[in-house]
Amino acid sequence: MGLRISTNVAAIATQRHLAKSERDMENSLKALSSGTRLVTASTDAAGLAISENLKGQVAGLKQAGRNAENAGSLIQVAEGGLNEQNNILIRLRELGIQAASDTVSDTERGFLNEEFTQLSLEFERIAQTTVFGNKKLLTGSDEKFQYQVGPNAGSENIIEYTLDANSTASELEIDGLSIEDKDAARDSLANIDSAVERISAIRANFGAIQSRLNTAKSNINIQVENVSAAQSRLADADIAEESAKLVQSKILQDVGLAALTQATALPARAQRLISSLY
Repeated sequence: MGLRISTNVAAIATQRHLAKSERDMENSLKALSSGTRLVTASTDAAGLAISENLKGQVAGLKQAGRNAENAGSLIQVAEGGLNEQNNILIRLRELGIQAASDTVSDTERGFLNEEFTQLSLEFERIAQTTVFGNKKLLTGSDEKFQYQVGPNAGSENIIEYTLDANSTASELEIDGLSIEDKDAARDSLANIDSAVERISAIRANFGAIQSRLNTAKSNINIQVENVSAAQSRLADADIAEESAKLVQSKILQDVGLAALTQATALPARAQRLISSLY
């Protein structure tokens, strides 16, 4: 290559490579500090678009999972109330059987009836006050619930449930019962047994929807795991790889600076050649 003064091609080429090394080192530093490989859109335009789409899907799935959990909490509140009502029915039946026997006197039967009456009132109170937010759960509202358990639009992402549970005392025909005498005590047993069966049916219905919600939540968790893994492969920085790139860029930068020093000295050789002519 001839010696030139006006245009130092070697210096220009060296500067170009040095600038590339600086950009690579800057990108590696950004990737290491941010934890993401996609420090700018130009790094991987297609990868960034796909990554952001997957990121939105993951966020939607997580919220859908929370929706399923909240729906499960609603069912659990209702189930808790039913469990206490069932315990009351068992105690009422026990009191009824005790009052139906002549092993207790009329006076003692009156004491038993007092507990029986108070528990019956509590049974109704539980039905009226078992709520989730402002929604009564055990009064047979027949309200239709829709739970969004998917990240997208469409009926396939919704679980529908009609809340028709009614465990009020009047519905189960245990209001007005008493055990103040033997005949009344014996007559109450049939109503109580029927109420126990109907409470069990309501609990079975709640258990079925709870099982479905649990399955939906498990499926959502699997999707979150796999979509997050795909998004990570696209966007997350490989620390080992970026560290190696950083070291490589630093070495190339040091070498480039040394080469630039030599390249800028080339015109001086031409100057010395011209000086030797005089």
